[in-house]
Amino acid sequence: MTDDSLTAEVLPQAGAIGASSDQAAGLTEAEAARRLAEFDENALPEAHVSAFVRLLTYFWGPIPWMIEVAALLSAAVQHWADFAIIFVMLLLNAGVGFWQEFKADTAIAALKERLALVAHVLRDGRWRDIPARELVPGDVVLIRLGNIIPADVRLTEGEFLSVDQSALTGENRCRSTKRQAMRPIPARSPGLAR
Repeated sequence: MTDDSLTAEVLPQAGAIGASSDQAAGLTEAEAARRLAEFDENALPEAHVSAFVRLLTYFWGPIPWMIEVAALLSAAVQHWADFAIIFVMLLLNAGVGFWQEFKADTAIAALKERLALVAHVLRDGRWRDIPARELVPGDVVLIRLGNIIPADVRLTEGEFLSVDQSALTGENRCRSTKRQAMRPIPARSPGLAR
C-alpha cells in the first residue's frame, strides 16, 4: 500500500449515528423512514435554470459585451450593414451555444436515468434493493467487486478496499483503504451528506 492511501473508519459498537442499527438485521423500516425525514434524501440538490435565463447568459460576459458595443457603435455611426452582420453573429453565437448546452444537458439527464444507483441494503433482517437516494445513516450496505458505492460508507466487515474515485477526483488510479477503529461522531455531524 502506498503512503497516499486512505483509511476507512469502522463503525464502533456505540456512540455514533449508525450504532443503533443491528448489523445482523439492519435498520427497521420505521427507523429508516424517521432518519430519511431527519436527514433528507441521499442526493445532491440540483439547481434548475429556465431556458430563457440560460439563453440570456450567452449575452452576458466580457466577449458578448465587446460584440454588443461593436454593434451599438456601428448603429451609432449608421453603418447598418456592419450592425446587421455583428447582430446576426451575436444571435448565431448565442443560439449555437444554447443548443449545444441543451443537447449536453439532455444527454446527461438520459445517463442519470440509465445509471440510477440502486443500493443493496439490510432492512428488517432482509436484503433488498432500494434507490440509493433512500439510504440513511446507519444503513447496512452490501458492497461487492465492481459495485458503484452509493453513498459515504464505513467498513464494518472486511479489511481492505480499493476504490476507483476517478469520476470524483480525476485521478487515474484506485485509492486503497484499510479498516481502522473510529472515534464516535455526534448525531448532527457536518460531515454527513444531507
